[in-house]
Amino acid sequence: MLEECKTAQERWGGVHRLIDRWFDERREMLVAFMELQEACDADPEVVTKERIDRFSELLMDYISAGHFEIYPQLREEAAAFNDHEALAVADKLLERLEMSTQLVLDFDNDFSTPTRCQHYVFRLPAWLERLGKALTERFALEDQLIGRLHAAHSPPPAAQSAPHAAATPARGRS
Repeated sequence: MLEECKTAQERWGGVHRLIDRWFDERREMLVAFMELQEACDADPEVVTKERIDRFSELLMDYISAGHFEIYPQLREEAAAFNDHEALAVADKLLERLEMSTQLVLDFDNDFSTPTRCQHYVFRLPAWLERLGKALTERFALEDQLIGRLHAAHSPPPAAQSAPHAAATPARGRS
């Protein structure tokens, strides 16, 4: 049984580290977003393709990590705990996340080449406004997803510090 706990701790502790890394990526992407927005507010016509590409690359990496790493791991964890209610909630949240994913893909497409970037630069302020709203909603949905599929299976903080906590899998956020 202790070995099973150790395996669970390693497994779901890994999800915790994956989520932490993803939040770091979120933060980095948001910094690039704010820098791009500030440059755009100053003069959208002088915003460089390199600046747009940097933001777009971080945005696409963040979205991809969610879809191909984080969400599947969270679903796997909920399934391992036989949390069918959490899986149903996940399905609804993931469906809602698709809308902002499509918006991100459309943005990336509009600014994918130097010619397209030059052609659509006048749309950049409106794009950033739409993306800002979509990302705000996306982050709230993702945080709900994490709370329901990962944090819900973590022991309460008091249990983590109790003497028997060494035998209890630590899966929560610290």
